Amino acid sequence: MSKTIKRRGVAIIEFAFAVPVLLLFLFAGLEFGRIIMIRHTADNAAYEAARVAMVPGATVEEAKNKASQILSTVGVRSIDVQVEPEELTPETTELSVTIIVPVAENSWVVPKFFTGSTIQATSRLATERYNLD
Repeated sequence: MSKTIKRRGVAIIEFAFAVPVLLLFLFAGLEFGRIIMIRHTADNAAYEAARVAMVPGATVEEAKNKASQILSTVGVRSIDVQVEPEELTPETTELSVTIIVPVAENSWVVPKFFTGSTIQATSRLATERYNLD
């Protein structure tokens, strides 16, 4: 008997052992890439929402809509946008926009591993509001 006959089927067994490990790394890379993308987009959305709210005449609702619009471009669901203070007046000198994104609800592969995990981004800016009195 030759060596090739004795080794028949070995490649299939090696493939069966290697493929799950390769798929694990592939899906883990995709999942962590998605989380990093969401984190970066949440940072950007918090900053842009704060920029919208810092000008005179802007409202909290406009800031929340801007943040939601930016996060929807990457398919983020179930976000919580908080603007402090809750009412913007001419006396407001500083504002803060905080975005909270639940990771499990935005996971592609295995959301059960991220239960309770959130991505939080905050941007704090001085306003351009002033009192004419």
